[in-house]
Amino acid sequence: MKGDRVEIVVDTGAAPLTYEVTATRAGRRVETAIRRGVVEVAEITRGGTVVRTARFMSSRVLALVEHPAPRGREANDAPRAALAARDGGRGAGGSATPPPGGGR
Repeated sequence: MKGDRVEIVVDTGAAPLTYEVTATRAGRRVETAIRRGVVEVAEITRGGTVVRTARFMSSRVLALVEHPAPRGREANDAPRAALAARDGGRGAGGSATPPPGGGR
């Protein structure tokens, strides 16, 4: 989905180079395939059309790092959990009833 990206670090002999393939528009995804000595990273549309492809010899690839974009509840759970812990589990809206012990 949009925001997904894959970082590829390749050994060039002199200094490692970093390449990045990113899903640039809504509905696109990044897929990685490793077969027959070749690492292939492609940006693909919803319909399955390949927009762009990066290919590297697998013997030269030092690192392949996938960075998924935050999605849905996964991205929002952390702030809600922190807020619930801070509010004593009452939720974001709070409560009209004071906490036990007077709260002062």
